[in-house]
Amino acid sequence: MKNKELADLFGKMADILEFKNDNPFKISAYRKASRIIGDLTEDIEEIAESGKLKDVPGIGQGMAEKIVEYLKTGKVSKYEEVKKGVSDELIAIMEIPGMGPKTLSMIHKEKGIGNLSELEKALEDGSLIGLPGIGEKKVENIKRGIQLLKQSKGRMSLGIAFPVARRIVQALREKTGSQKIEWAGSLRRMRESIGDIDILATGPDREKIVHTFTHLPEVREVLASGETKASVIVEGGIQIDLRVVEEDSYGAALQYFTGSKAHNIHLRGIAKTKGIKINEYGIFKGEKRIGGKEEEDVYRGLGMEWIEPELREDRGEIEAAQERRLPKLVEEPQIKGDLHVHSKWSDGTSSIEEIARAAQKRGYQYVAICDHSKSLKITHGLDESRLMKQMEEIDRINERLKGFQILKGTEVDILSDGRLDLSEKVLEKLDLVVAAVHSGFKQDRERITKRIVRALENPLVHIFAHPSGRLLGARDPYEVEIEEVMEAARRYGKALEINAYFERLDLDDIRCRKAKEMGVRMAIGTDAHHLDQMWMISLGVAVARRGWLESRDVLNTMSLKEILKWCQRK
Repeated sequence: MKNKELADLFGKMADILEFKNDNPFKISAYRKASRIIGDLTEDIEEIAESGKLKDVPGIGQGMAEKIVEYLKTGKVSKYEEVKKGVSDELIAIMEIPGMGPKTLSMIHKEKGIGNLSELEKALEDGSLIGLPGIGEKKVENIKRGIQLLKQSKGRMSLGIAFPVARRIVQALREKTGSQKIEWAGSLRRMRESIGDIDILATGPDREKIVHTFTHLPEVREVLASGETKASVIVEGGIQIDLRVVEEDSYGAALQYFTGSKAHNIHLRGIAKTKGIKINEYGIFKGEKRIGGKEEEDVYRGLGMEWIEPELREDRGEIEAAQERRLPKLVEEPQIKGDLHVHSKWSDGTSSIEEIARAAQKRGYQYVAICDHSKSLKITHGLDESRLMKQMEEIDRINERLKGFQILKGTEVDILSDGRLDLSEKVLEKLDLVVAAVHSGFKQDRERITKRIVRALENPLVHIFAHPSGRLLGARDPYEVEIEEVMEAARRYGKALEINAYFERLDLDDIRCRKAKEMGVRMAIGTDAHHLDQMWMISLGVAVARRGWLESRDVLNTMSLKEILKWCQRK
């Protein structure tokens, strides 16, 4: 799949055009195409071959032609035209979170800065301070952006790694007939960012598994290949390492290579006290092998419950397993609806009816349409009049649906003083009100905390969206007393969101667990702006599981009748 390559290319084109102060509509078109292609779950090559590129919402004739050109030639001639006069060093600086092409353009013109080292020197000597819009705070933000960029190099987000690994593993299982093929490492633990993708396999013909792996159509380059190991590069420059082990060792190896390091060290310490040795080859009592074929053998051999991979971070899960008090983690099949989706009414790409059909295909009982409110003008946010018209459309569609309901909702902005962006007269007509902070990120900790708490006090608010405001690898959380927000949510009976969009995953797992301990429920929303983003509910469930959440802790496990009753209570 060349989805990521194309998404990156169009995103880069948008940045360069913005750097050149080009037509904003052109910039917006490339950004939209980048987002849509990056979130597609279907292979862009297969869509192009079937002649259905223009059926993808947001992809017009001109963009479709560029996609076809790239798929045929590996380049887009328009890109070479756009980047003319802009060096590769400048393009690389555009990746810095918080910098922005416009700021870079101004710095380049005023100071002649053309690469990262020149920028870092100017930041250190203070020569940028005094330029339009650049003070000490902006300088610190750019420094932090450079730090974030350097930290993220060599790592990828869960939202990128997970679908790639899933496709590779499914293909290997189908082509080899072996079902004992699984991704391992931090990806199996569903951490929010990972390094390379590790796959562990076993089967009667180990060489066949390796050969099949290195000859998959997704493979761009084979780095190494032996009888039981191989490393390849797939789309987007992602490295995947395969290790094929003997069937009798598969369970022990899967446990060992899943980690975490801290979890495994703790287990080995317990094993030592029992006179047991555990490693990637099996479980041994003296010279006698007592297990290793199945992963459960490791935990059973140490006298404890099997521990779900997402919990293996040495955060108390081993003690809980010894005492038979591990939580029964929420599972994706228990999810009965998505509580945060955007439509064409604001900045989404699909109609409400299309979203409803997609939700029904996923087996849901409901989906909440939560478009932006009026103050977020860049997203074509809805004012009271348009929101009322949207509600009328939802009512008309719901009349035709059976066993499924579209929830009338909004993602209403929390204004700088804690008031909501829409009148209570309209909000009280909705099924679900999701409140969110989209501006004023630089407010001090006390002010932003009071602002959020005031919103949670409002009896019409049900859920507080993406509570920390972070964007992974791009924006730090805003300054907020999150436990004070959690306490307000508990006090007023509100839920906090696990925003499942792959660049957010907000709240994170540690804070989800804290919320659970405080008696606060969580709501999972994909924040999907395109139908192909609705799969990200899997990422939200992963965060919930890493946060020790059970089905009763998550609103989405409620039936339609139950969720409506919960929303209607005061």
